[in-house]
Amino acid sequence: MPAVNNFALRFWLILLAVLIAVLWLFKPVLLPFLAGLAIAYFLEPLVTKLEKRKVPRWAGALIVLSCFILIVVTIVLLVWPLLNSQIGALINALPEYANKVREHYVPWAQDWLARFSPEDVERIRDAATQSAGDAAGWVSNTIKNIVNSSFAFIDAVALSILTPVTAFHVLRDWKKLTKTVDQLIPRKHYEIVREQMHEIDTTLSGFVRGQAMVCLILGVVYSTGLALNGVKYGATVGIIAGVLTIIPYVGTVFGWATSFILACVQFDGDWLRIGMVMAVFAVGHFFEAYILTPRLVGHRVNLHPIWILFALIAGLKLLGFMGVLIAVPTAAVVGVLIRFAVREYRSSTLYK
Repeated sequence: MPAVNNFALRFWLILLAVLIAVLWLFKPVLLPFLAGLAIAYFLEPLVTKLEKRKVPRWAGALIVLSCFILIVVTIVLLVWPLLNSQIGALINALPEYANKVREHYVPWAQDWLARFSPEDVERIRDAATQSAGDAAGWVSNTIKNIVNSSFAFIDAVALSILTPVTAFHVLRDWKKLTKTVDQLIPRKHYEIVREQMHEIDTTLSGFVRGQAMVCLILGVVYSTGLALNGVKYGATVGIIAGVLTIIPYVGTVFGWATSFILACVQFDGDWLRIGMVMAVFAVGHFFEAYILTPRLVGHRVNLHPIWILFALIAGLKLLGFMGVLIAVPTAAVVGVLIRFAVREYRSSTLYK
């Protein structure tokens, strides 16, 4: 048995290394294919349910994919005009907001800084200037990378055409593809490899499908709450915060910080209304942590938020936007392998 286990561990490590090398080599052209594969993985259970009801596999794939595209297009058509108008209005209002901040909050900051010695004030200013420069550079580089890669015209066309085509073929041939992979597994080590593949599938599907529902619900809660509180551009901030919830802590922090700044400028010292705006995110975070995530994602996922956050940052640094797409699947695979290695170590003579 130890030989089998050692083989399984080596098999997964080699497979992971090969996968990373292929992704690194072909990353400029893989985005639409990976997006199509992710959509197919997300929709496959629905196609299987239709197939059990005697619907041909190709017809089920076409029906499910068409409904998915229709839903996505409908959401985009409903949400994009709102986002477009509010983002444009917010950009136009930035000079006015900056003047309000300068008039109302700069004197307060100066009074607060007056408590420190001139040397301390100088250090604080230097640190703030450096941090602002670093932040501005990071934002500038991020926007530049997005414009140059992900949202370039050719990439957008390829994404809109190749992604649904890839998703359809994967959904239609899902059983053939999985059967081919299954036949490639060495028979001697079949059971243990299949066990790890099943655990990866459970982890990945539980996270992706559950977290997608969490993001959707929180986006509605945040945008509705901010709009009811009368925050300008609140719907846009709420939707973006909901989408960013896919990254642990980022969505909540973004929503808190952006809404707090907008509320302070808009309500100008009315701390009751500012507190009500902050309460929207407090309630949302409570529901996310204690109701939505436990029920929709579940503890079976075994992906710690810090591990997911690390994977997303590492994927962004190594492969850019492509790395963000594959970060969670890779984290799921590595997490399963690490847990498998720990179990084998505890059952080994070395541990005992």
